[in-house]
Amino acid sequence: MSAPETPTAAGRAIIAEAMGWLGTPYRHQGSRKGVGCDCLGLVRGVWRAVYGGEPERPGPYSPDWAEAGGGDPLIEAARRHCTEKPPDEARPGDLLVFRWRPHHAAKHLGILLPHARFLHAYEGHAVTISPLIPQWRRKIAGVFAFPEVR
Repeated sequence: MSAPETPTAAGRAIIAEAMGWLGTPYRHQGSRKGVGCDCLGLVRGVWRAVYGGEPERPGPYSPDWAEAGGGDPLIEAARRHCTEKPPDEARPGDLLVFRWRPHHAAKHLGILLPHARFLHAYEGHAVTISPLIPQWRRKIAGVFAFPEVR
């Protein structure tokens, strides 16, 4: 990931909203700033704030949905609503989709920040910023630009 550190206008809006979610407790299927969210709920809540509504609702899902289900729903949804790009073109404000294990559905989302960091929510932690260290980079299954803000 060696793209420019300068976010697009959409990236700036995404980052500004996402930073307001820092410290939101982890809550499976939650998507309310300051109340609780999981990684999908974080992205859903940021999307609502920036774009005024959600493009689709995920419906209920269990904690083991990626292992138990079929397909690759996070990647498929990201492709429907964002623009896929090569990882080396990632810019701050882009959506990162992570796959824990090969041959399993992608299961985690984060928002890329400047200086090789990303914001995300994961079980046992509040919304936090983590460095995009090699262990995280190896798990990236896709990078997506959010739509431009109108």
